[in-house]
Amino acid sequence: MPLGSGGLAGITALLGSLLLGSCGTGGEEVCDSPLVSGLPPSSFRSSSQLSSSHGPVFAKVNRREGAGGWSPLVSDRYQWLEVDLGRRTRITAVATQGRYGSSDWLTGYLLMFSDTGHNWRQHRQEDSLGAFPGNSNADSVVQYKLEQPVIARYLRLIPLDWNPTGRIGLRLEIYGCRYTSDVANFDGSSSVIYRLSVRPIRSAMEIISLKFKTLKNSGTLLHAERQRDHSLTLVLEKGRLLLYHQQGVSSSSGGQLLLSLGSLLDDQHWHHVKLERLSSHLNLTVDKHTQQVHTPAELSHSDIHQLSLGAVQSHGLQKPILSNRNFHGCLENLFYNDLNLIELAKQKNPQVTVTGNVTFSCVEPLSAAVTFTDSQSFLQLSGLTSWSSGIVSVALQFRTWNRAGLLLTFDLPQQYGTVWLYLSEARLRLQMSKAGRTTLELSSGLNDGQWHAVELNSRQDRLSITVDKDEGATAHTSILLPLTAHSQLFFGGCPAQESSQLCRNPFSVFQGCMRLLTLDDQPVDLIKVQQRSLGNYSHLQIDMCGIVDRCSPSHCEHGGRCSQSWSTFHCNCSDSGYRGATCHSSTYEQSCEAYKHKGNTSGHYYIDVDGSGPIKPQLVYCNMTGDKAWMVIQHNNTELTAVESSTETSQHAAHFDYASGDEQLSAVIGQSEHCEQELSYRCRKSRLLNTPEGAPFSWWTGGPGPGQVQTYWGGAAPGSRRCACGLQNNCLDSHYYCNCDADYDQWANDSGLLTHKENLPVRSLVLGDVHRLGSEAAYRVGPLQCHGDRNFWNAAFFDKETSYLHFPTFHGELNADISFLFKTTSSSGVFLENLGIKDFIRIELRSSFEVVFSFDVGNGPLEVQVKTSAPLNDNRWHVVRAERNVKEASLGVDGFPAATQEAPADGHIHLQLNSQLFIGGTASRQKGFLGCIRSLQLNGVTLDLEERAKITPGVRPGCPGHCSSYGSLCQNQGRCVEKASGFSCDCGQSAYAGAFCHKEVSASFKSTTSIAYVLKEPYELSRNHSARPSSIYSDATLRGENISLSFRTSQSPALLLYISSFFREYLAVLINDHDELELRYKLHSGREVEVLRCKATDLADGRLHTVTVRRLADAVSVQIDRNARDDFNLTSEVEFNGIKSLVLGRVQERDELDAELATLASVGFTGCLSAVRFNSITPLKAALLRPDGPVTVTGPLTRSSCGSSSPANAYAAETTRSLSEQPSSVDPGQPLVNAIRSDSALIGGVIAVVIFVTVSALGIMARFICSRKETYRNREVKAAQPEEGHEFPFGSEADSQSAPSENQKEYFI
Repeated sequence: MPLGSGGLAGITALLGSLLLGSCGTGGEEVCDSPLVSGLPPSSFRSSSQLSSSHGPVFAKVNRREGAGGWSPLVSDRYQWLEVDLGRRTRITAVATQGRYGSSDWLTGYLLMFSDTGHNWRQHRQEDSLGAFPGNSNADSVVQYKLEQPVIARYLRLIPLDWNPTGRIGLRLEIYGCRYTSDVANFDGSSSVIYRLSVRPIRSAMEIISLKFKTLKNSGTLLHAERQRDHSLTLVLEKGRLLLYHQQGVSSSSGGQLLLSLGSLLDDQHWHHVKLERLSSHLNLTVDKHTQQVHTPAELSHSDIHQLSLGAVQSHGLQKPILSNRNFHGCLENLFYNDLNLIELAKQKNPQVTVTGNVTFSCVEPLSAAVTFTDSQSFLQLSGLTSWSSGIVSVALQFRTWNRAGLLLTFDLPQQYGTVWLYLSEARLRLQMSKAGRTTLELSSGLNDGQWHAVELNSRQDRLSITVDKDEGATAHTSILLPLTAHSQLFFGGCPAQESSQLCRNPFSVFQGCMRLLTLDDQPVDLIKVQQRSLGNYSHLQIDMCGIVDRCSPSHCEHGGRCSQSWSTFHCNCSDSGYRGATCHSSTYEQSCEAYKHKGNTSGHYYIDVDGSGPIKPQLVYCNMTGDKAWMVIQHNNTELTAVESSTETSQHAAHFDYASGDEQLSAVIGQSEHCEQELSYRCRKSRLLNTPEGAPFSWWTGGPGPGQVQTYWGGAAPGSRRCACGLQNNCLDSHYYCNCDADYDQWANDSGLLTHKENLPVRSLVLGDVHRLGSEAAYRVGPLQCHGDRNFWNAAFFDKETSYLHFPTFHGELNADISFLFKTTSSSGVFLENLGIKDFIRIELRSSFEVVFSFDVGNGPLEVQVKTSAPLNDNRWHVVRAERNVKEASLGVDGFPAATQEAPADGHIHLQLNSQLFIGGTASRQKGFLGCIRSLQLNGVTLDLEERAKITPGVRPGCPGHCSSYGSLCQNQGRCVEKASGFSCDCGQSAYAGAFCHKEVSASFKSTTSIAYVLKEPYELSRNHSARPSSIYSDATLRGENISLSFRTSQSPALLLYISSFFREYLAVLINDHDELELRYKLHSGREVEVLRCKATDLADGRLHTVTVRRLADAVSVQIDRNARDDFNLTSEVEFNGIKSLVLGRVQERDELDAELATLASVGFTGCLSAVRFNSITPLKAALLRPDGPVTVTGPLTRSSCGSSSPANAYAAETTRSLSEQPSSVDPGQPLVNAIRSDSALIGGVIAVVIFVTVSALGIMARFICSRKETYRNREVKAAQPEEGHEFPFGSEADSQSAPSENQKEYFI
């Protein structure tokens, strides 16, 4: 078969046999043959042996020769057993057994693999766990099957733990099969070029796969040229694989970076790479990790016609991605589709050109590294005899993630002091103890995980330090280093102080790798160090570099930035909108409904619809002025827009771009109970739908994605081809279903709301009949508005301990967050449980004051507990948030401090569950939960408890009774009203308005303004004027009152409030000539007025002042702002009989007033009054919001925000922040005002917000500062002062000792 056609035929043949490079081993072949039993004695090595009969050659499973297995001379963690399989082999399993007839066996071990017997690599399981379980006795065989086969020649087993009553004892078997491959070695100046001789037919898929190993951190792996001078280049740069796209023969740029994957790939171990070009995207796989990117359009229409391996050999003029950096290392099993390119090169195929010295065996440089693992790690070496000449040279290479650590220290003879060479803040520093300061400092960023070379040279009195020769820096100083052969050099750290006085380390220990250690250019043989024949060491891993990149792949979610040290990683979640150890949990609420029930008011908020899911937070406006919390999402044109005539087209098209993305819109619409969008058309000789029979002139598209074409209009039903008037049968012309279809030469209007969520939002609009002579039209598509959160109120009530709901298995392998609300009267019960074979996850109420989150991912059960100071079984809603990730587990309950539990550094990390998820109980039907669970979300997905409860015995859907938890949100005497889903605040008896009765109702008064709130005259009173009021209508008699109001004025004197009765009695609240507050009580027509003057002065200063007056019988208390309370006692009557009216401003009827008060009443009031309340009567609110009630307004009255006081008004302190500016310390519930996009698309939204804020966002009145608790008393105890407490009760003379009658409420509404 010709090579060109062979390439075409292989386009669809994927490389199942090539994964891991097994070109000679069929994918169907069983690969589990025992490999150890037939090996010769020379294949076995060990660190030591107890005796000749305990040698490694006897370490074969089920064999009894010698002492029945291998045992080292000393049982410690520095021992090892090594097996040479003779050639590279596919290894699939390992089995261990104890030493025959003994108490010697392993309980845990590590596995190391190598191709050369050096540069070992530790084998880790999928979740980075390094240790393998061993045996429990000497006879049983325990086999561990590797999750992924390993290709290696050498296996080394390192004992970790063993039978505590015995010693290390081992018999071993390895399972696998033969492995063959094609290898090519590139020396940094060589390359291989493959040219397709026949232009291939365009294919839907191309695959390039290979394995490589190298010690160099940069170099070009392959360069694929395509038609029209497009190319893909795969390069290794600083240990990472980068995929670039270049275009144009004259391109001078470095190309476009498409993908970046992998890390630490310059470790001289084999790494598998696969590049796939599919029709719409590119996949790049490095080892076990894959990334995807959309294929650039240019690459979708061309195939590769030349492949360059090891270097860029291009006929074009494109600039190489890495100039003068060819690949130096080995390639194995390089395939283009089904073509083995290395085999073609070996066969000297004419389509393959070899440049330079390419050999077909892998040259393995022998370079041993050493790993410093912990705080006890150090390497000690002695000086050289040649140092007596005064010339000293020490060199090494290191790599680390830590910003600090000791590299080298030694003492100088003759009291010259100590030298430390160390890292600090990722910079290299040299310090001498005698100098007491840092002598030299150079380079930065040395904790990047790359290899860095350090050379220290001393000649006579000149010392120089060089970092990274060609690319680094050199520093010099005049310091003498008189080292000798007796000098001791310590690398990485120091021995324990009790065992050595020769080394002191005031800095951090070094954790990382070192290699190429030289003393006077003589390499240090680390293998001899390992054999204890050279130097000394502790806690080192020799002949391997154990560095791990914990940020590749990154466990940080949602754009969190990963940084790391040697032993852990950290996620920086700032500017992401998420929080937690891995940036998993959202900072924001999932709906406006949720914000409202945290007590927030209207404003702009970030909404994260799916919580910890992939959908990003979005900025929306939450309108919470009424009972419903509306989510308003703007688009680029919400204004009424005139259609401009054009001779170029017969139609007018408009497209609407929303502030939220498609995923966000779909999620918002899906979770909302109701959505709507206004669609309006104003017309003059411009038909709309051409009803009833004609083809529609206009249509719109709506719904998810690009939307579906719709031919009905706002206010009508889908598919009806009607407008709202056609549905209501009230169109201008009954022959048509739309007003505009009548085609009148006058303006008409077809408007209405689109409410079918499946067709929202409106994506585009096409108007067809707009270019006729005389046609005029305008349209408006309003913002998308939704209310109700179906997830937030989704609840179930569990009324039996044995009842539960079950759902499919919860999948939260690496990250799991669970949140819900509960209320109960029970002291314990399981909220949630999901089991696996060994793993589990459970959240339970353990006691009235404790919630416990427990789980096991294979490291043993862990618990996170939160103990509260308040009982949790109080039948009120409580919030639970639990999260478990690879770093930690956390649990939060309400606002109590959260508890966290760190995960083991190198333990299991995958949570593997397989049972059903139980809610409200357990699989054993024990410890069930009694009560309500609401809004249960797992990883951002809400479980539909209500739907499942409908078909489950012992569980009821829904859970009423929200006022016990949310009633406190209703402020200022607002009353909480229960609803099926949630609650609302009834502000009928409050002087305030708004969703939570929190907005002050204020108005500006002129001198002629008057508000009179008139109470109806009692029927009996009008018939018999001679009777005493107490005997005729006792409910109209008050023994006390509660008055509160705020004012702002410069007028003095001024009448604030006047209350009159049918019996010539009155109460007046005023500011006198001395700018003092004065109360005038006349509670008997035949007695003099009692005047009560308060101590506070300067009340006519134009500032806002708040007044609270409370009277019970003769005891009167007055609170002004934060001043000391004034207490008074009335000396005459204590009953206020037959109240007739309340007046604010000018008093129109002044006949019954004394001369002084009549003069003051005629002047009126100029200034601001706010939040006026007399008992349950709110006259100012009635005048402004309910003018059709028993209130008469005379003169100008303007509602304003004059009653707002910025320092006291928490709701006015709203700031604007963007997502990127949102600091972590800011409460995410704080509204973001005016945070709308600045483009013209949202101008209408801004105007709407400004109007809304101006009209209704008034400041909150300072609350009642002092409260008093009063009891009714007899007239004989008039001088006694009332006790502190709550609102005054009111009663009549006939019932002065009892609680007030409910009947009086009909007069105070």
